[in-house]
Amino acid sequence: MKKILPTTAALLIAAASLASAQSPPASATATISGKTLSVQYSAPSVRGRKIFGPGGLLSRDPTYPVWRAGANSATAFHTDADLDVGGLHVPKGTYTLYVSVQDPDAWQLIINKQTGQWGLSYSAAQDLGRVKMTMAKPPAPVEKLNYSLVDLGAGKGELRLAWENHIGRVAISVK
Repeated sequence: MKKILPTTAALLIAAASLASAQSPPASATATISGKTLSVQYSAPSVRGRKIFGPGGLLSRDPTYPVWRAGANSATAFHTDADLDVGGLHVPKGTYTLYVSVQDPDAWQLIINKQTGQWGLSYSAAQDLGRVKMTMAKPPAPVEKLNYSLVDLGAGKGELRLAWENHIGRVAISVK
């Protein structure tokens, strides 16, 4: 019994480490008009799999066609300022980001008021709102999921989400 417990603990630690390594924590931050915006997420890799569309990896999630827009815990978005995100008023605070990928070529960003949950826990009743994302195809496939926040000057910015063969963008304005 004394040998089983340490062995089991070591296996659990190794499994957790492997899971974390497959979708490591990542973040994106920008300062727009002196206000900080940030996204905290876990970044999965394609690893030869089909991700979007019928039969894709995401179509097996229990929340499909709503995707946690990352891996592991839900993707967190924080803003120090009131924002306009693609026409949606977003008060300063912390939110969870999801993306509707029903149509892989016409994503909708979902800003959700529930925070701190596991990524596969989604309540539409907690949605602050949804906005259309401008879609593009990257010049080369994007292996690891990547968020970026870009300061475009004059109180304007952009949230970008890229993975596999897709890039979704949405305009941000600091209010």
